[in-house]
Amino acid sequence: MTTKSSSIIALGLLGLGLAIGIFTYVGLSSVANQKRTVAVRGLSEREVEANMVTWPVVYRVIGNDMQEIYSQIEAGNKTVTDYLTQNGLTADDFTVTAPNVIDKQADRYISDRVANRYMATSGIIVTTSKVAVVRQLMQNQGELLKRGVAIMVDNYEYRTIYDYTDLNSIKPEMIADATVKAREAAEKFAEDSGSKVGKIMSATQGQFTIEDRDPYTPFIKHIRVVTTMTYTIE
Repeated sequence: MTTKSSSIIALGLLGLGLAIGIFTYVGLSSVANQKRTVAVRGLSEREVEANMVTWPVVYRVIGNDMQEIYSQIEAGNKTVTDYLTQNGLTADDFTVTAPNVIDKQADRYISDRVANRYMATSGIIVTTSKVAVVRQLMQNQGELLKRGVAIMVDNYEYRTIYDYTDLNSIKPEMIADATVKAREAAEKFAEDSGSKVGKIMSATQGQFTIEDRDPYTPFIKHIRVVTTMTYTIE
């Protein structure tokens, strides 16, 4: 082998060695620059009172004379509306619905002659922010029975519905609370692993949910939101 060939081979080996060295350095730097992260969740919960209620005040009238049926409905509606306005509500808080009349003799599934041909369902739908007033009226609805109107109760179709419509007023506070709790969870993880919490890499806010606190107090709402945060760990 000539001196010139040896020099070329030596230079080639040196270049290969440098290439391997540079590749190794870059690879280690890339690994070193990869930051460890931890994803944590923060839960915020609140209990609030409903600020809107829908109360269907529904009753039924039966009979064989259509004119008499409508007369009873008119009298029943007046009795109910008087009860409502005399106890804290106004005409803006309720709507009188059109009666729904069923002719039982027209029902092909009823073969025998019925004692009362017509059955009419009528009522007033209360929709108001006066939740406390409505709750008191519901507790005292036996007064309507004394006045000759039997309200339908424990009927799923005509159940009372409570709502909370002021979510925007508590959203910022709940999101902040969930974020703090997520940070606390990340710090606990870091402490247990001998590390420190770094900056936020990403944050995701879950949907707000509003549910009844329990079946017995539907006017108390349970609100919750979960925030997912990803932090670097140093």
